[in-house]
Amino acid sequence: MASTSHLMVLPTKVLIGDGVLSELSEFIGGHGDKRKVVVASGTNVQSKVRELVDLTLGARCTWVEVDAADTENVERVIRASSGSGCIVGVGGGKSVDVGKLAAFRKHLPFYSVPTSASHDGISSPFASLKGLDRPYSVMAMPPVGILADIDVIASAPRRLLSSGCGDLVSKLTAVRDWQLASRVTREYYGGYAASLAMMSANVVIERSKTIGKFGRDSVRDLVEALISTGVAAGIAGSSRPCSGSEHLFSHYLDLLAPDSGLHGEKCGIGTIMMAKLHGLDWSRVRSALVDVQAPVTAAEIGVSEEKIVESLVRASSIRPDRYTILSRRKMTRDGAAELAQSTGVV
Repeated sequence: MASTSHLMVLPTKVLIGDGVLSELSEFIGGHGDKRKVVVASGTNVQSKVRELVDLTLGARCTWVEVDAADTENVERVIRASSGSGCIVGVGGGKSVDVGKLAAFRKHLPFYSVPTSASHDGISSPFASLKGLDRPYSVMAMPPVGILADIDVIASAPRRLLSSGCGDLVSKLTAVRDWQLASRVTREYYGGYAASLAMMSANVVIERSKTIGKFGRDSVRDLVEALISTGVAAGIAGSSRPCSGSEHLFSHYLDLLAPDSGLHGEKCGIGTIMMAKLHGLDWSRVRSALVDVQAPVTAAEIGVSEEKIVESLVRASSIRPDRYTILSRRKMTRDGAAELAQSTGVV
């Protein structure tokens, strides 16, 4: 049996609301007093928020442009952080993940300032980057604090918000995989963390038509749900409540078609198929994704049937140590094709 003890490391504070980006300096507090604050951010995001961030942080602010979620950008942020009090990731997934891993390796506090709600990396202790020794997320540390300005996030492209919905629904099959692993391999299973992840997923499943309008209240609910799933991972001490067979499928598809589809989009499509393997109501998952304007077919993300089939067959090889429904239901090419076709993915 796996160890019955694990360390929980959680964000210490969250500020969420309209116009709160102007409070960034006060939010980071002593970590930014009289010391340099390194801000990792992409070009597009900088064009939208740099003036306000500069205004609140003043001369302490040092910007580092993040153009990719890879180890090269992590090293650039680390080099820039010499003498700094903290690192702030401002933007979407790549800026937050790069800043998070740089802060972890530099032993500095990290603050997450999402400008979109495309996946749960804004609050989780995990970072997903290219150039690592594995094609999936690695353990870092969760942000010390998360500042989520609804004014900024609500103005993000709808596709990014829809992608966040895809990442949320994936918790349905991730939790089922975790339960399965607990029964078969005696792996530790945390009921509270699993319930928290499931509750966040159900925000989309049960309220998809309302969420899909992406009004301000819906955007706030989406952000809070994504923050909660990241916290669930922190409570569990692993990515188990948030990442299962649907993520393994997504990660393998990343290898075959790295420029096709956003992370949450691929996870959402994977969840439809994994839900059927688990005997869940996969059609409800599919309908919810349609309601929130997320893709539900391979064609919508520009991927061929062959790559979908290959990803289903090979997904479990991404993490042989992680027991999921794909460990139990070994996929043949014919079986994978039938699964993808029967769920309307291809």
